[in-house]
Amino acid sequence: MAEYTDMFLEELVRNGIIDEAQAAEITDEHERTGKPVKDIAVELELLTSDQVLDIIAQLMGAERVDLEHMSISPDVLQTVPGSVARMYTVIPVAADGNTITLACGDLLSPETTDEIHFVLSKDVLFAVDSTDAINAAIARYYGTEDASMEEVFKGLENELGDAGELLESGARGDDIASMEAAANSRPVVRFVNLVLLQAVQDRASDIHFEPFEDEFKIRYRVDGALYEMAPPPRHLALPVISRVKVISGLNIAERRVPQDGRIQLPVAGRMIDFRVSTLPTQFGESVVLRVLDRSVVSLDLENIGMPDDIYQYFTEDISKPNGIVVVTGPTGSGKTTTLYSALRRLNTVEHKLLTAEEPVEYDIDGIVQVPINEAIGVTFGKVLRAFLRQDPDIIMVGEIRDIETSEIAIQASLTGHLVFSTLHTNDAAGAVTRLIDMGVEPFLIASTLEAVLGQRLVRTICTNCKTEYQPTPEILQQLGLTEKQVGGRPFYYGAGCSYCNQTGYKGRRGIYEYLRVTDPIRELINQRRPTLVIRDKAVEMGMRTLREDGIRCILDGYTTVEEVLKYT
Repeated sequence: MAEYTDMFLEELVRNGIIDEAQAAEITDEHERTGKPVKDIAVELELLTSDQVLDIIAQLMGAERVDLEHMSISPDVLQTVPGSVARMYTVIPVAADGNTITLACGDLLSPETTDEIHFVLSKDVLFAVDSTDAINAAIARYYGTEDASMEEVFKGLENELGDAGELLESGARGDDIASMEAAANSRPVVRFVNLVLLQAVQDRASDIHFEPFEDEFKIRYRVDGALYEMAPPPRHLALPVISRVKVISGLNIAERRVPQDGRIQLPVAGRMIDFRVSTLPTQFGESVVLRVLDRSVVSLDLENIGMPDDIYQYFTEDISKPNGIVVVTGPTGSGKTTTLYSALRRLNTVEHKLLTAEEPVEYDIDGIVQVPINEAIGVTFGKVLRAFLRQDPDIIMVGEIRDIETSEIAIQASLTGHLVFSTLHTNDAAGAVTRLIDMGVEPFLIASTLEAVLGQRLVRTICTNCKTEYQPTPEILQQLGLTEKQVGGRPFYYGAGCSYCNQTGYKGRRGIYEYLRVTDPIRELINQRRPTLVIRDKAVEMGMRTLREDGIRCILDGYTTVEEVLKYT
């Protein structure tokens, strides 16, 4: 998609609407936020929405239409299913024999155009209107997303009649050609597209495809909790999973070993990255897609929800010329996002930044990112040794997981580099003990470790159904609070509504504890004192624990007692 972004900006420069410096500014903002370049150009008031649409129409050789003031006949609407309209953010405006005209709001790549042509099995022409107008028309003519999922299931059953034998042999996996043909059949392509679309619209972080003996489950993880969608027919498991493997560049014939891949697709008008992992199970391959939507995840340090004091300490510590800064917490606690935000802050012309990750989650312009691949011997240890010969200023190691990685990180710090990494421990103080358990000498930890940031993600209360209540003495006792400390302030919970899928929660925010390695802490590290002693000393010196920061979020009305007790 990058070449179409470039084509749009080149056209603006060629027409004298913007200059090269402004084009570079738009590109930087696009890479930073994931927003479409046309939206950024309008936000920066470099051109109007009308001018943007004129240029898109000119580049596509298409005409402008005005969806708000036109009526689309039912015959024309029937040519494109609602699921396809939503997936590609297009709507039919005219139909003539085997040719239909679709209104779109942005430049479409030849691959996307070919896929639409294939899914609809019609010749396609394009017209142009704003993305907002197209989304409004889709809602007006096609109704809700739930209706869309039902419609696809009906369509699947109807179309499977024609493709039944093909899908059956593909589902058995006894013929690779049939399996590939089944994976690329229209009903399967449309179904997978709809699953991806639904996940992006629900702001899911992961999609799970799970085949069992008698059923095929598809689940989404939204705000840390799993939700199941209506299960498709069991015999679709292999064609659907094969489709995911085809678009992520994996070997569909190989079903005995785990594989990792990546998909980049335009979904609902924006480019989304999916990280794909397959796992052979008793009843077929289980596949998990991690959804990496740049427009949902903020990689700005100011926007990740740190309290002011921790934000100030953290920005000071990541600006030091050398040392090690560790972010700790369980899987899915937002460690990588925090580190990326720190790297983004430091990503200037004067700094050389290198990262070793397994795998690379977000591509950031200006940072040299190396994916770890143990299978071919590209280990954290080997990559880190190579890094030290690349003259870096700042190094990020995805995870310190063994003595080799930790020793090289310490060596890098001692030779004048700033090192960022993550550890899987329950709290900030536990990071010190973990490094000692790995076999690192305490004096080396004491002389290189600058700070440890412990974090968790808690679900935030849905603002639409937020309800207040007065906490009981039992709840206060669980939190270790007195009525005097609460001072009569209400607590909140989400009653559940359609906006939050009846969960009472919408979105997540971080809770943090920040351990700065000062001289008294260094003394305790050198004495090999246990985690509890180090934590108590840090609290004595002003550190707020995760539980205390969670209580702050409860009192400020961001989250519930249940969430804080669950994660701290």
